[in-house]
Amino acid sequence: MIVLGRIVAPFGVQGWIKIHPFGDDPVSWREMRHWWLCSDDAAPEAQWKQYTLKTCRAHGKGLVATLAEIPDRNAAEAVSGFYIAAPREALPQPAEGEYYWGDLVGLAVENEAGEALGTVTGLISTGAHDVLQVQEGEGKDGVERLIPFVAAYVLDVDLGARQIRVSWQKDW
Repeated sequence: MIVLGRIVAPFGVQGWIKIHPFGDDPVSWREMRHWWLCSDDAAPEAQWKQYTLKTCRAHGKGLVATLAEIPDRNAAEAVSGFYIAAPREALPQPAEGEYYWGDLVGLAVENEAGEALGTVTGLISTGAHDVLQVQEGEGKDGVERLIPFVAAYVLDVDLGARQIRVSWQKDW
């Protein structure tokens, strides 16, 4: 499952939910007829429950939406804090040079000199731009690098080879 965002609160009394999206174009979620909800973002696909999208619109920096299975505020409160996801095949195709965060997690990262910097373990949205969390090694001996996901530092993303090439030094 590709995690798209999180329900942060009920919105009104008629079952609307307020959503914090993880990504740049959450309004495109309207193209998906179904969303999947779960309280654990790392749960196996079988634990995600499918919901039918009725309405979705932009609201401030996030979204508000109604789902057929959430008829009132009580039901909306019950899913507050849940994650929203979809199977990869249900998502709209990203444009050239755009990626779903879930597609980047697990990719190997190396710099221009061919030095391995680690593996992408997650991304952080800072408002200005997204940041790759890259982990090299394990435990106390491991090193976490935070690399801005911008063209100045990310030179190439090759999903087929499961690799990202960056302009970043090992000692930064």
